Amino acid sequence: MTEIRPYEPRRFRGAVPFYERYRLGYPERLIRRVITLAGLVPGDAVLDLGTGPGLLAVPFAGAGMAVTAADPEPDMLDAASAAAEAAGVTLTLWRASSYDLTPQTGPFRMVTIGRAFHWMDRAATLAMLDRIVAPGGAVVFFHDAHPDTPENRWFRVMREVGDRYSKSDTAHVAERRANAHRRYEPFLFASAFTMLDGLSVTFRQELTADDIVGRAFSMSTCTPDKLDDRAPAFEAELRAALLPYETDGRFVEIAEMVALMARRPATGQS
Repeated sequence: MTEIRPYEPRRFRGAVPFYERYRLGYPERLIRRVITLAGLVPGDAVLDLGTGPGLLAVPFAGAGMAVTAADPEPDMLDAASAAAEAAGVTLTLWRASSYDLTPQTGPFRMVTIGRAFHWMDRAATLAMLDRIVAPGGAVVFFHDAHPDTPENRWFRVMREVGDRYSKSDTAHVAERRANAHRRYEPFLFASAFTMLDGLSVTFRQELTADDIVGRAFSMSTCTPDKLDDRAPAFEAELRAALLPYETDGRFVEIAEMVALMARRPATGQS
């Protein structure tokens, strides 16, 4: 297992406008499959931990769940609130992180975590979730993956350029390169949530160079705030590196949106 990084509650402060516009959302059919597998019904309590701009909280609220959207970054909560209002749904907003969970939090029928588990003390978070997830409930981890295809060469380029500018966060870069930030199993099999089910949806879409630059600026290691006066050089280098991979000013993205559901096994079940 990987070591625990220092907690930075405002790590994504400068990423908000880029994150809400350029990060991949989660397809409705993936959300529906999670709801069906978990046996959720309208009114069930869901905690979206590390909600960001509400990319999970809003669709679960749209499906009728009573969603608490938690994030330590107030600008992210403002973005989630605006997204909920635009979608005509209601969220309970909570400025908090996994470190603020207590046995009195909840109970919740489901806890969702999208692209955020690697920022937490994973073992301690799962131990606390065991105390606040209701019997028969689930924890669901969401992330996106990019298959190693010719179409996705731009994605590798974006990561490579970003890594060169991420000198202050070498531990995170190393963990991501090893794909360790998405290896939930070592933590889950050491927790109460050992019954695992994976769901995924894969789609194809076109992007522009502006979309890719915006995606890059949404990464916590490469926000304009973090890069400061290096931001123009970063953008120029990224745009130049992308040129060989564009066709008529467009790029193709093939993305797999993944949900891993973790539940406590029933007696005699594995």
